[in-house]
Amino acid sequence: MTTDRNPRIDVAEVERMILSLGAIGAHLGTGVWRTAYSPEWVTANALVADWCHKAGLTVRSDAAGNLWARAEGTEGGKAIVSGSHIDSQCPGGRYDGALGIIAALAAITALKRDFGPPRRPLELVSLCEEEGSRFPTAGFWGSRAIVGKIAQGDIETVTEANGGSIAAAMAHIGLDPARIGEARRDDIAAFLELHIEQGPVLEHANRPVAVVDAITAIRHTRVTLTGEQNHAGAFPMDLRRDPMAGFAEATSALIDHAHRLGRPAVTTIGSCLPYPNAPAVIPRSVTFTIDARHPDPAAAAKMHEVHAALLHEIAARRGLELKMEVQFDHPACLSDPGLVAALESSATRQGIPAIRMASGAGHDSQQLAAVCPVAMVFVRSAGGRSHTPEEFSTLDDIVAGIRVLAGALHSLAY
Repeated sequence: MTTDRNPRIDVAEVERMILSLGAIGAHLGTGVWRTAYSPEWVTANALVADWCHKAGLTVRSDAAGNLWARAEGTEGGKAIVSGSHIDSQCPGGRYDGALGIIAALAAITALKRDFGPPRRPLELVSLCEEEGSRFPTAGFWGSRAIVGKIAQGDIETVTEANGGSIAAAMAHIGLDPARIGEARRDDIAAFLELHIEQGPVLEHANRPVAVVDAITAIRHTRVTLTGEQNHAGAFPMDLRRDPMAGFAEATSALIDHAHRLGRPAVTTIGSCLPYPNAPAVIPRSVTFTIDARHPDPAAAAKMHEVHAALLHEIAARRGLELKMEVQFDHPACLSDPGLVAALESSATRQGIPAIRMASGAGHDSQQLAAVCPVAMVFVRSAGGRSHTPEEFSTLDDIVAGIRVLAGALHSLAY
């Protein structure tokens, strides 16, 4: 056994796992198409389960389909858990989600080999339907099941594009959707999730790894501006109630507000639908979406206030009717300071250059924060690419991230 707290990571085995898992649902060369409860998803989880069995871990699946693998602790107590999701975008890449599962297994295997059994239980988890790529309204289905946030009736109302329910998909692979409440756990001491960054911050900072101190708030708002439909040539500009003009002004103001706030505030207008959408017609209405994000809860609330004020002022001045509907409102999640310190200490101890940053994307960690402290490790993603077959992280960066994770798991479980 080694005498320091830094286990030796098997680099060749990490690469083999990445390629083997990426081959299941392979799409467009380096891509992956692996939706929740699909045959590819089942096969991928079976492969991870086999790896975990061979590593000497106790493997089980819960009522939601999340896969768990456990190294029992000599002193018992609540478990230290690491992992991520195994489902992908359509198509996604080899690293988003899957890398966190591989990292957890590589870290736990190395810890057991180099230090023996942990004092506190160590667990790996492979979570289901984080992406929402098959069931758009599932909303972190696997992790929500763990924290008891699946509402009664969700199993029938959460559906895929063809109308099939998530209950039917679960039943098709042998799960009993009526028992999903049994996936709930209250015995998790901490959750550490390794993930590719999904943005360019680490690449611009020339660092392989980041410790995530907060996960962003995300609010999706559907806005409709309604004016008066008229002829595009015969109606004077000063007499118009043109919702497209209001939309153009609102878009500029909302995006400029995020620019003026600076990082990490972001605002995106991702969808716009004018009606009747004809070249020679002043539209009757324009409906568009606002995606607003900030990892600081107070700053996020202020952003929402400013957005609402801007829209009301523009609509009133232009004589437009305004309708705003919040469709999705995910609060910010601050990482646990103790876990952040453990990850940063691990990086420093091993000479791995790391920065601290917030996540601009949502993650399962946000859900699990309802039952335990959480923190994340980011690994540099080439070009900041993610949700695409082109996503890529170098093996050196990946192993650096796993070493940071493993060192923190050692301090927590050993």
